[in-house]
Amino acid sequence: MPIRLAFVAVALTLSEPAAAQSLMSGIDLTSPAMTEADMTRTDVEARLAEHPGAAVFDHARLNGLDLSGLDFQGASLRGARLNGTNLSGARLDGVVLDQAWALKARLDGASLKGAHLFQTQLQDASLRDADLTQARAPANFSRADLTGARFTGADLGADLKNQSMGLMRADLTSAKAEGADFSDVNLLRAVIEFADLKGAHLDGANLTTASLAGANLTGASVAGADFTDTDVASARLVDLKGLDETQLEAARNVARAITR
Repeated sequence: MPIRLAFVAVALTLSEPAAAQSLMSGIDLTSPAMTEADMTRTDVEARLAEHPGAAVFDHARLNGLDLSGLDFQGASLRGARLNGTNLSGARLDGVVLDQAWALKARLDGASLKGAHLFQTQLQDASLRDADLTQARAPANFSRADLTGARFTGADLGADLKNQSMGLMRADLTSAKAEGADFSDVNLLRAVIEFADLKGAHLDGANLTTASLAGANLTGASVAGADFTDTDVASARLVDLKGLDETQLEAARNVARAITR
């Protein structure tokens, strides 16, 4: 019995946000694997042309390349290194970017409709006006620029049935998401602390057990959003659009939120 209890305690510990987001621990971000490329833009274009809709770049080093405007539709980039890579305006619909590294990458105006971004590391990346409609994206967007990005119908929530690697969910800590569209998005247990969500669209969003602590939702639209057990401590909930007076009754720390 003590062994079983100890195992449960460890499993619960691994489910905590800090443990779930510890992928950066021990990673040398200055190593060649994280800073250099083993392909050129010409190489990438050739592979895309040879395997249209099915090109494979798994674990490829594409750091720092200018791949703007390229059509990666349907490609696989599992575990690829894309740190500092320019993918502005690229077509990434249906692309698999699971566990890829894209620190400080540029994806402004890129299309990632239906893309799969499980545990993708997008810290400090720029996704201004990017389209992630219907994407499955429990990724790390901390400090990312998501201004005007579209996540309509996307799933950024935790997978409560698969916790073998800890509880993975979207992390939008300190993200800039002014005017972004999160309509009908699953944000179950997402970490959205200190994010800038001014004027964002959260209509119909599932914010159940998410953390909005310190986030700025001034002028955001929240019609039909589910705030059940959502932590809104110190969150700025001023001039919310479409808010029903009963919506925040199920939220946590409402008395500590800024409402005027």
